[in-house]
Amino acid sequence: MLFLVVMALPAFAQDDVPTVHGLALYDEPALPPDFSHFPYVNPDAPKGGSMVRSAVGSSFDSTNPFIIRGTPAIGIGEIYDTLVESNPDEPFSVYGLLAEGIRLDPERHWIEFDLRPDARFHDGEPVTAEDVVFSFELLMEKGSPFYGAYYADVDQVTALDEHTVRFEFSNNLSRELPLIVGQLPILPKHYWSEHDFTSPTLARHPGSGPYRIAEVDPGRRIVYERVPDYWGQNLPVKRGRHNIDRLIYDYYRDRDVAMEAFKAGVMDLRIDARAATWATGYDFPAYQEGYVKRLTIPDGQPAAMQAYAINLRKEKFQDIRVREALNLAFDFPWLNANIFYDSYKRTRSFFQNSEMAAEGLPNEAELKLLEPFRDQLPERVFTEPLPIDHPKNLRDRLKLAYDLLLDAGYEVRDGVLVNSENGRTLTVEVLLYDTGLERVVQPMLRNLSRLGIRGSIRIVDVNQYLNRLRSFDFDLVTAQFPQSNNPGNEQREFWTSAYAEQPQARNIMGLSNPVVDALVDKLIRADSREELNTRAHALDRVLRFGFYVIPHYHSGETRIAMWDKFDYPDFPEYGIDLSSWWVDPEREDEILRRQGRAK
Repeated sequence: MLFLVVMALPAFAQDDVPTVHGLALYDEPALPPDFSHFPYVNPDAPKGGSMVRSAVGSSFDSTNPFIIRGTPAIGIGEIYDTLVESNPDEPFSVYGLLAEGIRLDPERHWIEFDLRPDARFHDGEPVTAEDVVFSFELLMEKGSPFYGAYYADVDQVTALDEHTVRFEFSNNLSRELPLIVGQLPILPKHYWSEHDFTSPTLARHPGSGPYRIAEVDPGRRIVYERVPDYWGQNLPVKRGRHNIDRLIYDYYRDRDVAMEAFKAGVMDLRIDARAATWATGYDFPAYQEGYVKRLTIPDGQPAAMQAYAINLRKEKFQDIRVREALNLAFDFPWLNANIFYDSYKRTRSFFQNSEMAAEGLPNEAELKLLEPFRDQLPERVFTEPLPIDHPKNLRDRLKLAYDLLLDAGYEVRDGVLVNSENGRTLTVEVLLYDTGLERVVQPMLRNLSRLGIRGSIRIVDVNQYLNRLRSFDFDLVTAQFPQSNNPGNEQREFWTSAYAEQPQARNIMGLSNPVVDALVDKLIRADSREELNTRAHALDRVLRFGFYVIPHYHSGETRIAMWDKFDYPDFPEYGIDLSSWWVDPEREDEILRRQGRAK
C-alpha cells in the first residue's frame, strides 16, 4: 500500500521533473496512480495447478535467450522482470514493475527510474541500479542484434545511486524510446559477471521474475515453477496474474504426435495454428463429452507478416522481376480452398489489419515523404494503387510471371529456365525444419516447375536449420515479422541495411535499401498517431512494391484448445494474457479421474 500512497502524490526530483507511476506513447496512461490491478484480471484468482504445453518442431540447448549461439528454451522469459510492465488493455502504456517511480525529461533527452528497494533476484540478492547498467551494457555488447537495433539511440546508462538509474539519449526523435528502455530484461550482475554469457548454457540461473527454472531436460522438457515468495506478487501490475504453480513445455518433433498427446491428456493447452486440425481434428471422445474446450479469440494487434523470405544476398534474387514472378507462383486461393478449409485471408500488408496498412494511391502526405526518393523507387510506387493488381486466375498469373522472367534475361532450354547469358538454371530451394509445411510448399513448387524453374524442399533438423540461417545458406525460408499497434525501433532490425549481414538479425532477407532505411528512421521519429500512420503507409508501400517476401496468410484470430480445467477473466483488448488464467481444482480433479490419473 505504500506504493499507492507514494505514487498518488507526485514527488519532484531532477530538474523539478515529476515522478510518475506510468507513461503512455501518446497522451496519458489510462490507469490512475492508485490503481490496484489491471482491469481485466481477477485479483482474487487462486494459485496452484499446472499447465502443460508443447513446443513443436524444435529442441533447445540453452537457457540463455539473449545471445546468437544456441537454441533457447521456450518460455524462458518468465524468469525475468523488467523496469516497467505493459498493460495489454491499452495500445502502448507502461507502469512501474521493478521501478516504483519514473521521471521523463520534458524534452525527452533522458529518463530516470527509481527501483523498488524490496526487489530481489531468486537467490535473494537485491536488484540494484548497477544490475540495470550491467544488463544494458552486456546485452548491447554481447547480446543478439535485436538489442543494438532496439536501443541504438541510448547514449549512456548511469547508476545515480543504489536505486536510481538514468538513461540518456543521443537524440529525442524517437517517441517510444523512453518507454521501451523500460522493457530491458534485468540480469543479476553478481551471477553473470562470474559466468560466460556468450556460450549456450543449461544452468538454472536466477532472474527476478514470478517463475524460476525448476527442471531442464535438454531437447525434451523444461519446467518453470512459481516463486511462492515472489517479491512483486502484490504489485498492481502483477496482482491476479502468474497464478499457475508449474508451467511445463514438452518438446515434440512432429505436430501430429503433439496433437495425439493433447488428445490423450498429456498436454493441457495448445494454440492451434493449423487450419485442417482445427476444422477436423477434434472429433474425439473427450471433446464430445465436454472435457476439451475450444476458444477463438480475435486478435487485437496487426496480423504478423508470415511469408517466404527471399535471400537477396544471392545474385539470382536481386532482380525485382524474378522476385515478383515468384510471388505470382504462390496460389493462395487454391491453398485456402484445398488445404485450409477457407479459414484464412491473404496477407498483403506488413501492417495487415490495422490503420497503418497502405491502400490505394499515395495521398498528399505520403507523396511528400516519397517524392525525394522518386529516382530510387519503382515508378509503380507512385502510379499503381494497393493492393497490387495481379491476375486472380492462376494461368494468367503464370503467364505474367513467365513474361517477367523473360524480361529479366531468362529463356527456356529443354523445358528448363536458364539465364540467357551464363546458361545457369534458375533453381529455388525452400528450407524447412517442420515436415508439416511440405504440403503448403509443394503447390508453389509445382507452379514454379510450369515456368521451368527447378524447385525443391530441404528439410533439416532445427539446429542445422539455425546454422544455415546464421550463415545465410538458403534461398527461401518461412519467416514472421510481428507488428504491434505502435511500430518503432524494432523496425530497424527487420528492414535496415545495418542488420542485413548480421547473423540472427530479423532482416533475414538481407534487405539493404537506403530508401527503406530513411523511411524506417522517419517512422521511429513519428510524433503523433497521424504521423505514425502516414509514415507506416509509406514504408509499407515501398516494401510491398519491392517484392522482398512472398506473403502468406492470416486468420485474424487466435485458436486455443484446452482441457477444461482453466478459468480466465475478460480478454484484454490488445492481446491474450495467459498469465491471468488459473486452474479450477475441482475441474482438474474431475479431468484427472477421467484420464485415469486421479490424485
